[in-house]
Amino acid sequence: MMTFRSLLRGLALTGAILSSTFALALERTYHRTLDVEGVNVFYREAGRPEAPKVVLLHGWGASSFMFRNLIPMLAEKYHVIAPDLPGFGLTSASARDFRYDFDNLAQVIERFLAAKKIDRYAVYVFDYGAPTGYRLALRNPEKVRAIISQNGNAYLEGLSAGWDPIRRYWNEPTAANRDALRAFMTLETQKFQYLEGVKDKTLVEPETYLLAQAGFDAPGNMEIQLDLFRDYQSNLALYPQFQAYFRKHQPPILAVWGKNDPFFLPAGAEAYKRDNPKAEVHFYDTGHFALETHNDEIGKRIIEFLGRVMK
Repeated sequence: MMTFRSLLRGLALTGAILSSTFALALERTYHRTLDVEGVNVFYREAGRPEAPKVVLLHGWGASSFMFRNLIPMLAEKYHVIAPDLPGFGLTSASARDFRYDFDNLAQVIERFLAAKKIDRYAVYVFDYGAPTGYRLALRNPEKVRAIISQNGNAYLEGLSAGWDPIRRYWNEPTAANRDALRAFMTLETQKFQYLEGVKDKTLVEPETYLLAQAGFDAPGNMEIQLDLFRDYQSNLALYPQFQAYFRKHQPPILAVWGKNDPFFLPAGAEAYKRDNPKAEVHFYDTGHFALETHNDEIGKRIIEFLGRVMK
């Protein structure tokens, strides 16, 4: 016969199992697609739908795959959404005349979030994700509760000499200058951007740069990337507006920066404090893709930050 004590032990064990199962379900990442007016947006989703929202926007040479280790950490407390931008990962546009520029990328993500009924959120911006996310903030500043910028630039001093070949294309948009940028879409360049500035390169999974290269090698994608290179100058033109937004609205900002980034310099992180004195800036001894080597450290800092600013 079961004693009262053994019954309690059984109930406690059952509760622990159920609690553990529930926690695992929350941290589980789902891989989904959503048609947004002819753009089939692929995205990763985790966490309780009723929890505060966190939107993760990746950058060039990447996709939502870059957040594969961060999402489970954030999903314990937040509803996490990480879409692939058009032209990257598994997001695809059915219309042949789809325009690949940053205004249109932001418009797709804006419509995607509306379709998901995500009205207020914190946004993590990285690389191309920064001008995309900051366009969303300009259009609807009341929706952005906080900003995490991981090597997501909004200041001229943040741009390194690595941008010089792209600047030449802006200044002289010739076929020769466009063709010179095709070297950016080689496996050698992908390995460089993932490994440069990383002390222990064995921490970086080779799948990261191999997946990036597979995307660039897809039919038609090379020209998409060259079009986005050409349009990146529109982001520089918007820098004063982004900075005015930081000054006027003072969104909570956390900059977590790989200090050895060959493309976006530490000065770009420090500059956030000029327009938002309360901005928090932290550097990590790594490169452009800081999550590849410092996911746990950055994840814990994000969770602590969001815990304070999204109460």
